[in-house]
Amino acid sequence: MQRLSGLDASFLYLETPSQPMHVCSIMGLDPTTMPGGYNFDRLREALSLRIKAMPEFREKLANSPLNLDHPVWVDDNNFEIDRHLHRIGLPPPGGRTELAEICGHIASLPLDRSRPLWEMWVIEGVAGADPDKKCMAVMTKVHHAGVDGVTGANLMSKLCTTEPDAPAPEPVAGVGDANGWRIAGGGLLRFATRPLRLANMVPQTVSSVVETVLRARDGQAMARPFSAPRTVFNASVTGRRNIAYADLDLQDVKTVKDRFNVKVNDVVMALVSGVLRHYLSDRDSLPETSLVASVPVSVHGKSDRPGRNQVSAMFASLQSHIADPVQRLKAIADANSVAKEHSSAIGATLLQDWTQFAAPAVFGVAMRVYASTRLTESLPVHNLVVSNVPGPQVPLYLLGCEVKAMYPLGPIFHGSGLNITVMSLNGRLNVGLISCPDLLPDLWEMADEFTVGMEELLAAAR
Repeated sequence: MQRLSGLDASFLYLETPSQPMHVCSIMGLDPTTMPGGYNFDRLREALSLRIKAMPEFREKLANSPLNLDHPVWVDDNNFEIDRHLHRIGLPPPGGRTELAEICGHIASLPLDRSRPLWEMWVIEGVAGADPDKKCMAVMTKVHHAGVDGVTGANLMSKLCTTEPDAPAPEPVAGVGDANGWRIAGGGLLRFATRPLRLANMVPQTVSSVVETVLRARDGQAMARPFSAPRTVFNASVTGRRNIAYADLDLQDVKTVKDRFNVKVNDVVMALVSGVLRHYLSDRDSLPETSLVASVPVSVHGKSDRPGRNQVSAMFASLQSHIADPVQRLKAIADANSVAKEHSSAIGATLLQDWTQFAAPAVFGVAMRVYASTRLTESLPVHNLVVSNVPGPQVPLYLLGCEVKAMYPLGPIFHGSGLNITVMSLNGRLNVGLISCPDLLPDLWEMADEFTVGMEELLAAAR
């Protein structure tokens, strides 16, 4: 068995019917590249072979009533791929509206915790640019307890290949099984060591607090949590989800980056800021103060802590109160530089260490209280989550089908009902937006602003 870290388990404890904690992706595929021609049975067989080399896809949660620590991963001895792989047809005309509508419905459905926490939906009948060429999409769902941005991308890299006819890798053994007494015994040992671990954490925590106070005094701190202004998407969410996406040329992003001597991530943040500024201005609801984004920061390779989520968080000012796009970009780059230095000074493992003490009851009660009060509207922790996931810059094939686009979709939370995640892939920048239709019913209008924002920055770069 393999025990979940506190950060992994926190995504289980945060989950409610209106706040499912899985991450998704929508991949646009060209099925004509599949060796032997596409059919669903052939794709199913190819997936079965690959999953034999991916134990993470064959593991489920296990727990014991006597367990004083977090649940564990164990092998699902009754694993059946047909419980996870689904096939549906898109209604005519099969355009982006129909695709996003059905994917939004899939994203709203919780995963079954009695089985491995993932699903794959093969969506046929997708309209492409060439009416004579068949297209399809695949939507994946994986629980956040099992993946963060980096581990999710690694899983997709195992499913994908750089050649359409690449052979399946050799099978890999899983984590094994465990009975209730073993789970409880291991949990008791870990529970008994908590006071010692807590004592070891206190000095680093105190040091981080002092560092933050000093930086704030000198104006060298990241944006503060709970300092975000209220917007229409900062409220309690329902269980419904809507999705939209955009596609940009990565070279355009690099042109802007080189012209103004900033980083790719700065340009991404500037695009998000410009999109939100235009969207909110058109509705006479742009706050006078800057929007604040929560940005996941990978600490893979910087932490020796166990767990599949190796991530910290940075609060970034989007400088949305600045009208000029170039000034806004430069201000974002300066603010990001300060925020990264502050984030590094806090310590890579602080979030992971504190979540080791996460208790289901505490998380559940806190989330219910926050969602049932007006704090989600009057005191949002941040306005939205913005994530930038670098992807491979070579052609990819999923089970023999060429991947034309991959739109990542993260979870949304009470008080923060918008998530914008981008992934660079083979010369393109794929942007995935997910929200709650009760807060943002016109999400496509926001998605379409990305093209406008890119043209605006390119015009300034010339």
